[in-house]
Amino acid sequence: MKKSIFLLLIVFSCSSIFSQTTNANYDEKLAKSVDADQYGMKHYVFCILKTGTNTTASKEETKKLFEGHMTNINRLAKEGKLVVAGPFMKNERNYRGIFIFNVATVEEANALVETDPAVKAKIFEAEMTPLYCTAALMEISKIHDKISKTK
Repeated sequence: MKKSIFLLLIVFSCSSIFSQTTNANYDEKLAKSVDADQYGMKHYVFCILKTGTNTTASKEETKKLFEGHMTNINRLAKEGKLVVAGPFMKNERNYRGIFIFNVATVEEANALVETDPAVKAKIFEAEMTPLYCTAALMEISKIHDKISKTK
């Protein structure tokens, strides 16, 4: 009898390790709208912008390139292709900023980053890697719009 109870406990323990429970808060409509998989995740491409090789651009040229850079960021965000963008604070690695692209491949992300005038002018250099992350990132711009007092 002890042996059968012991085996029953092992089977129960193993099945609970491998079983998955359904999230009571699951919102199927929202999950579909952000293209989430069963874990609430999706594929993106993470991009680190580093200082590029163009160190000779004039102040006027650099200003114009940064204006184009910001215009491009806003366009890609409105198109739903860019879900996160932001600058790094001063650092020793020459990291300037990040992008998280709502695309599945590095090739697609490279095509998008090449539309950035600052990247084209070699002010920035882009380094890409695939990322598997929460699909909730797709809601960031809606939330940001609600907490941003100045546009």
